[in-house]
Amino acid sequence: MTTYRGSWGADEVEAFLRETEIPIRIATHRPDGSLWLVTLWFRYRDSALECATQASADVVRFLRNDPDVAFDISTNQIPYRGIRGNGTATISDDDGKAVLRDLVERYLGGDDSSLARWLLADDRDEVCIRIEPQEIYSWDFSDRMGSDTDG
Repeated sequence: MTTYRGSWGADEVEAFLRETEIPIRIATHRPDGSLWLVTLWFRYRDSALECATQASADVVRFLRNDPDVAFDISTNQIPYRGIRGNGTATISDDDGKAVLRDLVERYLGGDDSSLARWLLADDRDEVCIRIEPQEIYSWDFSDRMGSDTDG
């Protein structure tokens, strides 16, 4: 069960995650104990954050070694708002690239670009990173900074 703290309750956090097209930043540990930070596209499904990446990516190996993560999804434009938290990641096959296809649609608006075709190429082996949040802290500076934002 996720614990929510900060400016928003669970419903507002979920609305932010569904509407936001900002990549997630995920912090994990490398096998030597040092920290690693990676930025990925995400979607919010069934109370979890899901990303897709190549099966051979370093972050996949790191998460298989230690599934504990911290994450941040926050705007880069005024008014600043977003969430950060921690949770546990699991890795699974992205069968038929279903997660990746959804992310390509979400972030690129379709598969009619060279980047989309490269990402969806048959020779790419993709996995799904699913993060089950344990704690989410939200902030929203709209009242202090104004509410004109593009996200």
